[in-house]
Amino acid sequence: MVKFIGGPVAGVSSGLSYLESVVLTIAGMMTTVVIFSNIGRAFAKWWSERQRAQNKPIFNKNNRRIIKVWRNFGVVGVAFLTPVIFTPILGTVVVALFGTPRKQIFIHMLWSAVVWSALLNLMVFKFGDIASKYF
Repeated sequence: MVKFIGGPVAGVSSGLSYLESVVLTIAGMMTTVVIFSNIGRAFAKWWSERQRAQNKPIFNKNNRRIIKVWRNFGVVGVAFLTPVIFTPILGTVVVALFGTPRKQIFIHMLWSAVVWSALLNLMVFKFGDIASKYF
């Protein structure tokens, strides 16, 4: 649930088949999406209150980057980048912060999880034995 690449690596290590590993990787990400899409807005409210209590500016350098990414790519871009750049937790919280309806969050995170899970599992299952010799 925390780091998406952990699913394929754990699948190979535990002797799962390719399909089992893909399904469990998708299930891990979607479990995170369900949990954090429900608490994402509550987290955002808590975070903004905390920032105001500490007299920190709302628009700092990191927040401006997140807004720039959101404006350029929207929910589709964030969902696409979530498994490989963000963690499922961060990606879900970001799209929830911007007020994306839960249904859209689930749909976009699901296709992203399916695509990246299939691709990363394929890479780990095909090339994992080669990489293990060098790392």
